[in-house]
Amino acid sequence: MKRQKRDMYARAFKRGYLAGVSGKSKDSCPIEQQEVRQEWLNGWREGRTDNWEGMTGVSGIHKLATVTAT
Repeated sequence: MKRQKRDMYARAFKRGYLAGVSGKSKDSCPIEQQEVRQEWLNGWREGRTDNWEGMTGVSGIHKLATVTAT
């Protein structure tokens, strides 16, 4: 079994972050479980903050490496 499959929280955070950075709405969260959904929303909030601060594209590549490492 892959390690990704076991850590739902880190995976949800990462996917939420990527959705936030790309400018998607928080209503697009596909997760139903409350705890996992909260992690997705935490990632989304951080991603939106980075998007607003201009850390997209080449400017945000250093941030993306830490998010996708998990």
